[in-house]
Amino acid sequence: MSNNVKNDELYQIINNLKISEEDKSKIIQYLLNLRNQVINIMITGATGCGKSSTINALFGTEVAKVGCTPDPETMEIEKYNLKNLVLWDSPGLGDGKEADTRHAKNIVKKLNERDSNGNLLIDLVLVILDGSSRDLGTSYQLINEVIIPNLGTKQEAEKRLLVAINQADVAMKGKHWDFQNNRPDETLDKFLNEKVASVKLRIKESTGISVDPIYYSAGYKENGEDQQPPYNLSKLMYYIVKMSPKEKRIIIAANMNDDVEVWKDNDKLKDYNREIRSELIESIVDCAETGADVGKEIGSIFGKAGEVVGGVVGGVVGGAVGLVKGILGSIFG
Repeated sequence: MSNNVKNDELYQIINNLKISEEDKSKIIQYLLNLRNQVINIMITGATGCGKSSTINALFGTEVAKVGCTPDPETMEIEKYNLKNLVLWDSPGLGDGKEADTRHAKNIVKKLNERDSNGNLLIDLVLVILDGSSRDLGTSYQLINEVIIPNLGTKQEAEKRLLVAINQADVAMKGKHWDFQNNRPDETLDKFLNEKVASVKLRIKESTGISVDPIYYSAGYKENGEDQQPPYNLSKLMYYIVKMSPKEKRIIIAANMNDDVEVWKDNDKLKDYNREIRSELIESIVDCAETGADVGKEIGSIFGKAGEVVGGVVGGVVGGAVGLVKGILGSIFG
């Protein structure tokens, strides 16, 4: 183990694990290898679907300009570089025939691009739909005719495509949203679940591909007004983590928003924060090729919210993000 590793936070954390020196070395080597790993996520959807708000909410950054729409004639795929995470913000269809043709070609080209190792560059495609719109025709065209045909086999497409319905809070023109508790009431929840089922069915009928859409609200901030908090953002992040390559999942965690409030409000179907934590622990253990005992030790560290290096991210995934940012801070800088 090199001296420079011994002197950083990474070594201190791993060294406290009650495991063999061999297993410690495996975990450290895996984490150090992340220096050469990059995860690429394409985010696309029609104008006004809330891509920028989603990016900023998930990753706590202002790299994406909310509400700033360039001239469709000059709009191309935007590239946002975070810590070993690259977001490709691509315009969807709906800007006119000529612009749509150009957007489609750019998306197809990017989806077929390969990295220096010969692997497909894009690891995951997130297509965002506008939950407040009744006309999703251009979004279906984007998914069915542009995205899915360029994701490889049926199995590959199902692993690399995530469909999410944003702006759940205004899906019924702002009605039936419980602003006090920041969640849909029973009527709106039923409406949103029906929309999810409809999207799933239409994609299946058109392409044969099974997707599991989710609904959420990225939140927003009006000029001079308080921030409208997100809803189901942890659920969205859970699916992003789960559908990403296992060896790259921890990179996503290193870029997650530090604001505990954005992860607070979710549906009650699962404890998504806990699920994210489990996925991260599993990825470290599996990629480090260590055993169940190591997983138990790492799990105990992840669960010690308030004691992790790098600061605690409150209730976000039980302190996992704080740990991840602590150990990756010394890797990515």
